[in-house]
Amino acid sequence: MMMMKNCDPRIEAYMEAVETGKVEASKDVKALMKHVRECFETEDIYVDQQQMTDYLGLARYFPYDEVFPWQQFVIGLHDCTYWRENGRPRWPDLFCLIGRGAGKDGTIALESTALSSEYNGIREYDVDICANNEDQALRPVQDIVGAFEQPKWIKKLQRYFKWTREKVVCKKTRSTIKGHTNNPGGKDGLRSGMVVLNEIHQYQDYKNINVFTTGLGKKEHPRRSYYTTQGDVREGPLDDLLETSEGILFGGDPDNGLLPFICRLDSKEEVHDEANWEKANPSLPYLPTLMEEIRKEYRDWVKHPERLTAFMTKRMNLPDGSNEIKVCSYEKIKATNRPVPDLQGRVCTCGIDFSKITDLVSVNLHFREGNLRYDLNHSWLCLQSKDLKRLKCPWKEWAERGLLTLVDDVEIHPELLIEYIATQMEFYSIKMMAIDDFRYALLAQYLRSIGFDAKTYKNLKMVRPSDIMRVAPVIDSCFANDYFIWGDNPTLRWAVNNTKMVRYGRKPGKEDDADIGNFVYAKIEAKSRKTDPFLSLVASMTIEDAIPYAQTINAPELGVFIY
Repeated sequence: MMMMKNCDPRIEAYMEAVETGKVEASKDVKALMKHVRECFETEDIYVDQQQMTDYLGLARYFPYDEVFPWQQFVIGLHDCTYWRENGRPRWPDLFCLIGRGAGKDGTIALESTALSSEYNGIREYDVDICANNEDQALRPVQDIVGAFEQPKWIKKLQRYFKWTREKVVCKKTRSTIKGHTNNPGGKDGLRSGMVVLNEIHQYQDYKNINVFTTGLGKKEHPRRSYYTTQGDVREGPLDDLLETSEGILFGGDPDNGLLPFICRLDSKEEVHDEANWEKANPSLPYLPTLMEEIRKEYRDWVKHPERLTAFMTKRMNLPDGSNEIKVCSYEKIKATNRPVPDLQGRVCTCGIDFSKITDLVSVNLHFREGNLRYDLNHSWLCLQSKDLKRLKCPWKEWAERGLLTLVDDVEIHPELLIEYIATQMEFYSIKMMAIDDFRYALLAQYLRSIGFDAKTYKNLKMVRPSDIMRVAPVIDSCFANDYFIWGDNPTLRWAVNNTKMVRYGRKPGKEDDADIGNFVYAKIEAKSRKTDPFLSLVASMTIEDAIPYAQTINAPELGVFIY
């Protein structure tokens, strides 16, 4: 490999180890090496090597045996690489997705100490560490305090720093390192130099992130550091960061100052070869005790994956759900995000689903054009629902986008659904309606008022489990072949990700039921992970035979011709 101009040998050493296969790395990390190399070749940037030496030298005060190569790479690029023209950081934003046990908090502690120190040279360059709970917010601060209070260093470091259990202050720069819990109130007065957002997999929306990051810019060289493992919250900030990062690494998008260091397995199958574990945790080759612990967890996980879902999610950074049969992979769910054409005048079916009318209700309009399926999905959320506080999704943002209607009442009145459906009938030709037979009684008179009835008009189907079993293979095929096109509808994607497939007729603990090949859909978790938007789509697909197989989209108005 040719030496990169204006880089640092410590950064290049890690890059070459990845590129030559000396270390096992994810396809994301490999793509990052290519991107960084191109940046140094085509841009007028440089690494401040003396600053990097000074920053890494602070590690001697911590109980670390060494600063791992990946940490040198990340700190060198995020904290010590600048544009020559204006001296500003080249990568002021760091996204570090890394497996549990890799030393995330220790990295935050070292980086925070370096940037608050005189080696940075910016006065009052405060480092604010934000997390969902006090332990996560204060752990890096406590790591710093614990290191500084080692008997061999305490007297020396007291000349440069002062500290309590909650914060650390550099005497010379007056920079403060402090932890904050996930409560946006009272944070508007922050004058952060760097904001560290710890474990962002737990963040359901951007409220707290926005409050912390809008304080940036009052100091020179503002930085953001996002550190996290994988988690169970979908369609939130973590998934957005992953999507943005993938666009940079594989789609040719400009990085806009973001350095995406994503450590995870490339596929679930790789977990069975422990040589691949380094892809999710680049510290493993240096931590034999941790390696043995992960081996033990792996053996337990193979025997009882339903008990140890965190093994794949936290250790390998792949969302697991191995105790459930997922509807499809999240990659296939994301593939539904393609533009929906103008469907005005088209024939469609309509599905309705809800568990309780005091909770969440969804309506789906389903269109078919050959093999392609287009879906327009809308939901209503009752603000007095007992489950509201448990929802792990940015439902307020979805409401602002018009995907969700918020109902501040004791229930979602059926008239709201009927008004919505009647409005849609002005634009689309709804051929048939489908609703779970146990829910029909509640809506029967309202549906009849707009022309849908099972007996009189014979254009309403009451859906039974056998109907879902018949359509499940069709839905599988649509996901497998990317036939679903929903536009950008995170509400519907979230609902699919919350849904599992269960074998119909199986009794708990029994593996020999006759209907072993027949599946219906169920919730992965009853309270916080709603499935209604997806199940309304399922209902609408049980009657999709009512849609002509091929239709003309928006045939032009030809007018009247007289001969």
